[in-house]
Amino acid sequence: MVNADIEIETLAEFDQVVARGSLSGYRIQSVNLLERTFALLAADTSAAVFLGCAMEPDASAKVRADGALVYPPVPDLPFNPYRGLLYTADELFTGLADGYEATPDAQAYAWFQETKADGDVFSSMLRSIHDDAVSDALDEHLSGARVVGVMGGHAMERGGTEYRGAAELGRCLARSGLTVATGGGPGAMEAANLGAYLAPAPDSALAEALELLAKAPSFTPSVSDWARAAFAVRERWPAGGDSVGIPTWFYGHEPPNAFAGHIAKYFANATREDGLLARSTAGVVFLPGAAGTVQEIFDNATPNYYASRGEPTPMVLVGRHHWTEHLPAWPLLRALARGRGMESRIALVDSVAEVPEALAAMGRAQ
Repeated sequence: MVNADIEIETLAEFDQVVARGSLSGYRIQSVNLLERTFALLAADTSAAVFLGCAMEPDASAKVRADGALVYPPVPDLPFNPYRGLLYTADELFTGLADGYEATPDAQAYAWFQETKADGDVFSSMLRSIHDDAVSDALDEHLSGARVVGVMGGHAMERGGTEYRGAAELGRCLARSGLTVATGGGPGAMEAANLGAYLAPAPDSALAEALELLAKAPSFTPSVSDWARAAFAVRERWPAGGDSVGIPTWFYGHEPPNAFAGHIAKYFANATREDGLLARSTAGVVFLPGAAGTVQEIFDNATPNYYASRGEPTPMVLVGRHHWTEHLPAWPLLRALARGRGMESRIALVDSVAEVPEALAAMGRAQ
């Protein structure tokens, strides 16, 4: 098994290892080495693997002669398939001043739309390599963290009471020491990430932030205006708290939100969905949503039912009327849980204010 300790993902890490004289056996991932030719010529690079590292031709020839594997950068791609780190909102929204269409996020979606059905194995391979690299980076980032997932619909508009409630929930969970993880998109997902972002700020910051965001209540008709409003909030409170967003270009019409400190964006939605739920080891909160949220409830219930991931993780459904009358997922979930280990790990509450205690109670019952 490859240990993360032999992965080099930044130039600083490269310099630290090279100073010890050998790169043998290391995995160097998406590091620009054009200015490190002498170091490469001098170091032992046997059994090393270079993934998407730019280097001068003589350096490339030397490391290959040493027996290293070299996977060169792929030109003319709007994304880096070998990336070693998670995305940031600043990275995905670079160029927003010229409109969302100019950003790397929009360009990656356009590439995906052009290639997803062309049958080209090279394109599908690049998507797979990218998504695996993102999963690796996500595992490294969340190592040792207590992660709680917050699921909910994308249609929830800024400025409403439900949006405020989801933001307050994200803030409360983050302040309790949990890492908030969402699907990374608009609506309820953005609200939870916003709450986590504002966790270090005074309580009054949330009301002011909601007022700024209400100027662009939805990502339709203009993603550009919607995103600019979010960056205005970030500019007002630049030292935001961390959380994770896990969106997908499969739903590329839904842009990622700017409040997640780290973003794991995938091409394959199935990988994204399962990965988000599997990493929510401290529980999952399901806010009112539609088909996508219903799917997530039972995607999470299945491994809990079979205990295929070990002890069942807590599941809290928020909105008694929504989940018993409008979309009656709760009766089915309760019937599935009856007599199983997950029976004591599910809860239905009326409001987000009850969620922290419900999670805590189920944690004590473990």
